Amino acid sequence: MPMTKAIQSKLLNHLNLLNSMGYQYLEPIDLKEINQTQVTMPNNFNALKSLAINCSLCELSKSRRAVLFGEGNLNTNVMFITDSVASIEDELGKFYVGKAGQLLTKMIENVLELSVQEFYITSVTKCSPSNNKVININEVNICKPYLEKQIELIKPRLIVTLGDLAYKHLTTDTTDFSQIRGKIVKFNNIDLIPTFNPSFLLRNPSSKKEAFHDMLKIKSLMESF
Repeated sequence: MPMTKAIQSKLLNHLNLLNSMGYQYLEPIDLKEINQTQVTMPNNFNALKSLAINCSLCELSKSRRAVLFGEGNLNTNVMFITDSVASIEDELGKFYVGKAGQLLTKMIENVLELSVQEFYITSVTKCSPSNNKVININEVNICKPYLEKQIELIKPRLIVTLGDLAYKHLTTDTTDFSQIRGKIVKFNNIDLIPTFNPSFLLRNPSSKKEAFHDMLKIKSLMESF
């Protein structure tokens, strides 16, 4: 029997309730066949955050130290999205830490000339994968409804995806990143600019010039709001 929207919603809420009471599942739950758009999410931001913090529906919940739901200004016009939580972010429980976080801070403050707290940052998955693994599609599909609801509630005028995976997981577009990076595309009628992940720039400093031009384009769009 196909899983209906009502059943999916009850399953998600029930498992989170059990987790909040101290119960833990023993085997991973494979929900990759669930259409994430059919999962009902609360329209209240605090309720949505609470649901995510108590989520234990995938393997990432077993090794995380913290759930990084998001950080920054809920009334912002610009939303930054990365693919997953870095280990240092998981350890300290916040974004903009470690060398990559410090680089992103400099990019925002030096080019956009605003504090990072003027923006909102989140990730496709809210927990850090153990041993710096790459997140898999099952983890993305389970966690993505939280991100989609965040976007719906915050209503940004511009989304900036940081890195190839963040762009592909959010949009499901498989266009080669080199062809799409720095261009303005539409995602659910919202302007979106894919740019490099700061961790990539640390490994490939020669790409910083291109990233700088991406940030200038972001600034230009912001000035038109």
